[in-house]
Amino acid sequence: MFKNFPFHRVNWKTSTFLIFTFLGACILTPWYVINYDITAFQWIMFSFYAVATTMSITLGYHRLFSHLSFKAKWPVKLFTLCFGAASFENSCLEWASDHRHHHKHTDHDGDPYDINKGFWYAHIGWLLFKLDPMPIQDNVNDLKRDKMVMWQDKWVHLIGLVLGFVVPTLLGYMAGGAAGALGGFILSGLLRTVIVQHCTFFINSLCHTIGSRPYDSRTSARDSALMAVFTCGEGYHNYHHSFQHDYRNGVKPWQLDPTKWMIWTLSKLGLTSSLRTVADEKILLAEMREAQRLIETKRGKLAEEDVPSPLRERAEEMIDALSDRLAESYSKLEEAISNKVKLSKASLVETQQEIRDVVKSLSKELKLARV
Repeated sequence: MFKNFPFHRVNWKTSTFLIFTFLGACILTPWYVINYDITAFQWIMFSFYAVATTMSITLGYHRLFSHLSFKAKWPVKLFTLCFGAASFENSCLEWASDHRHHHKHTDHDGDPYDINKGFWYAHIGWLLFKLDPMPIQDNVNDLKRDKMVMWQDKWVHLIGLVLGFVVPTLLGYMAGGAAGALGGFILSGLLRTVIVQHCTFFINSLCHTIGSRPYDSRTSARDSALMAVFTCGEGYHNYHHSFQHDYRNGVKPWQLDPTKWMIWTLSKLGLTSSLRTVADEKILLAEMREAQRLIETKRGKLAEEDVPSPLRERAEEMIDALSDRLAESYSKLEEAISNKVKLSKASLVETQQEIRDVVKSLSKELKLARV
């Protein structure tokens, strides 16, 4: 049965940890809930650990260390490195190296969690099996000069074990005796670890499969408002792949991005600085280019479909009119950027609405033409 199974490629240490923590959480959590009362302290500790370890990945590992989208003082770096270790997603150095390879080779060979190899592979398979060849850490020389990053890289498993399992167990014992200790280990340790890890993994899998691509449809990365809820704002993945050095992922006023808000708040406290952003005009240009690509795609699809002549002519006229309208706006915006003219907020909002109107009108007309 297992004769041809590639045992030599199994990452045994990682696989064992991921499988047994998952099984442990699935079995022990319902058992504990049935047999013990969950106290307010346990809820608070679980919530703190979930947010602290998630933010340490999103704010620390990702936006600070992987993309250098802002600068941070040592307390922020220490906190995210320690609680990042407690998330059990490898050291910051390894995480950042894999992630930089992912951005450089998205959807191609060299992407550690290439979605083209399947949803399961991008989600967790790449961790369970050794990559062939393994990515080399030739893209994190800047982080190798950071003493705190290298300290965490050396002691990451010990830090994770102590902070991720021992501390919540001890705190649970202090608050509720043996039952509290067990609850601390199971809820804030096992369950929290599994939930945070898989929410992170879903960015690599789900956010490369389901969602919208308002900025660039040439990449598999997609925006998902739902995943933003569970990952402190990381769900706006199409934007992130289009503008990876922006400290924000959710740039629209209505988009949920707690990590962005935390970075901004810390900047007001003097703990972060040099927050990198992309100009609103450049973001609009990307949206316009994508809308134009959508128009051209629909034009090609219309040409291939068997559509009655009157409907075809009407649809073609609509496509041409929308394309011209978009091209005119694009030209004006590009000229404003080249002349370094700062557009008013009202003008930007108006242009954004125009893009939405173009896409909506196009969809409506092609629906009538049954394309």
